[in-house]
Amino acid sequence: MPSAAFTAVPTLKSVKKIQFANTEDKQEFTKYPTKAGRRSLSRSISQSSTDSYSSAASYTDSSDDETSPRDKAQVNTHGSSDFCVKNIKQAEFGRREIEIAEQDMSALISLRKRAQGEKPLAGAKIVGCTHITAQTAVLIETLVALGAQCRWTACNIYSTQNEVAAALAETGVPVFAWKGESEDDFWWCIDRCVNTEGWQANMILDDGGDLTHWVYKKYPSVFKKVRGIVEESVTGVHRLYQLSKAGKLCVPAMNVNDSVTKQKFDNLYCCRESILDGLKRTTDIMFGGKQVVVCGYGEVGKGCCTALKALGAIVCITEIDPICALQACMDGFRVVKLSEVIRQMDVVITCTGNKNVVTREQLDRMKNGCIVCNMGHSNTEIDVASLRSPELTWERVRSQVDHIIWPDGKRVVLLAEGRLLNLSCSTVPTFVLSITATTQALALIELFNAPEGRYKQDVYLLPKKMGKSCLHRNCSLTLNDDKNEQFMKIPFMFCLSMALRFY
Repeated sequence: MPSAAFTAVPTLKSVKKIQFANTEDKQEFTKYPTKAGRRSLSRSISQSSTDSYSSAASYTDSSDDETSPRDKAQVNTHGSSDFCVKNIKQAEFGRREIEIAEQDMSALISLRKRAQGEKPLAGAKIVGCTHITAQTAVLIETLVALGAQCRWTACNIYSTQNEVAAALAETGVPVFAWKGESEDDFWWCIDRCVNTEGWQANMILDDGGDLTHWVYKKYPSVFKKVRGIVEESVTGVHRLYQLSKAGKLCVPAMNVNDSVTKQKFDNLYCCRESILDGLKRTTDIMFGGKQVVVCGYGEVGKGCCTALKALGAIVCITEIDPICALQACMDGFRVVKLSEVIRQMDVVITCTGNKNVVTREQLDRMKNGCIVCNMGHSNTEIDVASLRSPELTWERVRSQVDHIIWPDGKRVVLLAEGRLLNLSCSTVPTFVLSITATTQALALIELFNAPEGRYKQDVYLLPKKMGKSCLHRNCSLTLNDDKNEQFMKIPFMFCLSMALRFY
């Protein structure tokens, strides 16, 4: 046998016993941990690599504190307790997140610098219900810089970045939101924003229509005195049109969702990038060769399909609108009925803004391991309620990932409990959100400063000229200088006054 160098392995007899300084140390070392202690130890070990307050930190819930924020007494450094967040001590980390976001939100920062001297929102009392992320924090602080008083809550129970909410609360903005709220918490937070002594909102900035619905139902006297509503999601816009059709909309509202800037940039390009981010973070899926069906071929659906196709997925479309269906066909996608292909699909993605797009019957027919998720605002596109039945077992695999197990052992992977995938499970591109946020700010300025009679009690589309003004500062035009054969970057000039006086 050829010679080789071996490292001697010590026998049990050769292992030295640990020496303890006293009896108490020995008892502490040998003490069997309790169930709570083992859970705490497991949590601390599993989160050691993720317990940093980066942009993804909110999605790992790095806090060990199980206490509900509603049961805590918290005060910021200014002595105010008019907020409810997960942990006010995370404010410093949230401030870093906001500063990073500001670097890629040039349109909003430009608006802040150019208009803060005039204070076009002085006297505005804005109650907002949006995703609370670093990007929306830049919007909120811009509105405050322009003279507005703001109170804010979250439009999604999973999308709040806890450290960003803490940073806003530290600056004095009353924020009522944390990641992982219950349904009861969600409505409690909205009510705390609206119902406060000595303060009454006169403007609403909504995402999904829940805040508008709550004020309309619970505080009709406040609703009648609101000077304008700005809504950015297709779900919320549908609800506004329903109120208008029924003759119950007693204030003017601005439809930001259908503006050219929101549709062509946020809905398309934002979803094109964030769909992959959300799916990768939650499932580690390889897209090449996977059978994917995307329900809906609007701007969100177009963005999702483009991204998935680029990574080698075999994508087909369901669409009820004949024009969008023809677009999908001409873009090279097979247009199908969901019921005909559901058994073969590896991934099912909804992005219609409708309800019950994926029914319990279709969920029953899915194959083992199928991934189901939603890219629309509302959590009603997938019939999740029908899955909470005695014969099905829910198994939490990781944050925002559940296995729904059928009696025969089949598993369906449900992401974010059917809620918005990208903001619940990942992050979204800051640059694109800068365009949408600036559009929202301009809409608020326009409605608040509009002379009496300009807007009736109806839903208005954001004028295209106003939308274009958002791009003038956020984007730049690259031209070719033929003489020097060099590229010259010529920024457009942003002019707020033009945006407000084009009528």
